[in-house]
Amino acid sequence: MLRATSAILLVLFSITQLQAADRPNVLFIAVDDLRPELGCFGKPHVHSPNIDRLAAQGTVFERAYCMVPTCGASRAALMTSIRPSPDRFKTYLASAEKEVPNITTLNTHFKNSGYTTISNGKIFHHASDNAKGWTEKPWRPQGPSYKLPESIAAAKTTPKGRGPAYESADVEDDFYRDGKLANKTIEDLRRLKEQDEPFFLAVGFFKPHLPFVAPKKYWDLYDPATIALPETYHRPKNAPNVAIHSSGELRAYAGIPKQGPVSDETALNMIRGYYACVSYTDANIGKLLDELDRLNLADNTIVVLWGDHGWNLGEHTLWCKHSCFETSMHAPLVIKVPGKYAGQKTAALTEFIDIYPSLCELCGIDTPKHCQGQSFVPLLEDPTAAGKPFAIGRFGPGDTIRTDKFRYTEYASRKNGVHAKMLYDHHTDPQEDTNIVQRQELQTKVEALSESLNENKGK
Repeated sequence: MLRATSAILLVLFSITQLQAADRPNVLFIAVDDLRPELGCFGKPHVHSPNIDRLAAQGTVFERAYCMVPTCGASRAALMTSIRPSPDRFKTYLASAEKEVPNITTLNTHFKNSGYTTISNGKIFHHASDNAKGWTEKPWRPQGPSYKLPESIAAAKTTPKGRGPAYESADVEDDFYRDGKLANKTIEDLRRLKEQDEPFFLAVGFFKPHLPFVAPKKYWDLYDPATIALPETYHRPKNAPNVAIHSSGELRAYAGIPKQGPVSDETALNMIRGYYACVSYTDANIGKLLDELDRLNLADNTIVVLWGDHGWNLGEHTLWCKHSCFETSMHAPLVIKVPGKYAGQKTAALTEFIDIYPSLCELCGIDTPKHCQGQSFVPLLEDPTAAGKPFAIGRFGPGDTIRTDKFRYTEYASRKNGVHAKMLYDHHTDPQEDTNIVQRQELQTKVEALSESLNENKGK
């Protein structure tokens, strides 16, 4: 009887292993602070040929939204498919392991399903977050933040050792951490090709996060004469004070005033530096895509690229993220499924909590019951489909809902309830330049949006 039971278990194990071996690999690419200002998103002034190449082979989600526009909280929500709330996933220090300890994260679920799971760079904000869900210890590159002597000297003058907000130095790609990260991931691809199990290889690039430091050749892609301040380089009309922050993250860097606007010269240099960092990251992503092709892995590897949230380049007087405006909530999402869905775009509303269940479906893995997102595979099948009726997110005291036409935001406290609101019509005001929430003829719409927001937001 014991031998019969053992034989049955061996057969079941072999079937499971066979099914796992037949599943596609996943290359899971995260990019810190990447806004959807890329060639494939209709922004040809940004040099992003490799991301654009990936987009041409897959699907671009033109209206994908993060759950919280700050790194730790955004990543925790994405990796758990659980909505944030006033008590969960609040800040850049958010931890999925600590805040939802009984939830199986995306990496852990794939590991449990027979995948080799590897984390290079920044996936969770904390390398230790759900570390047991990776087959190998999460790896992060070490390296200098700056090259130029004046930058290094300036870093010694700030409390946290942060030098200037940007630097252009004539160095090779692997002088900085992201170049080292690309090299390590290429080594892993070569190693993983030799094994029988499918892999879930996650790589999290740090740029274009501040400081805007990239090799000079990427700065040279952008003529300073072509860089301009945004059209909305001012406070939106009728916006409540709570909607506007002081860009505190930026002010920790040397040479940035502690309050008030930066000079136009600094602003233009930062915009150019941000673009340079995007192109630097794009080049590193290109190296990974090239290696997939060289190793003949591309035909059996799903590639997912996402930015953890948007970023402000002076819009609404804001720098960094940390707001409920479209510029903070809107982020890029591109997915390539081998042999399918190439060269298409969808304008359907999509939330980052949808990535987890979508990858489960694409890889033939059961979706855990806790997932609050919904698979976007139907949008891959028909990119013209309607998709979700809304995308909901939050930051600080603000909860925000994006529909096809409107973005509506409520700011509330437990003591005083809702104390400020914003409404923007994206059909007539896509840059969110005028808050129209007080218009009498729109009060029925405001009430309906408020009801939908409060019914569906994270509790």
